[in-house]
Amino acid sequence: MSIDRLVMAFAGSFILLSLLLAHFHSPNWLWFTAFVGANLFQASFTGFCPLAMVLKKFGVKSGCAF
Repeated sequence: MSIDRLVMAFAGSFILLSLLLAHFHSPNWLWFTAFVGANLFQASFTGFCPLAMVLKKFGVKSGCAF
């Protein structure tokens, strides 16, 4: 699995998890959803993604985007 796919999988998982937590625990978890979305948005323009940097150090093969 490439870095690109792992980043998308992590982002999707975090968004779904925060939506579940917002529904069952506290609406303040929606701020985490907004943070993940903002990070994805800035990464699309800058190419800077902290998770991609960590995955690269662990030896995960690169994809097209990162």
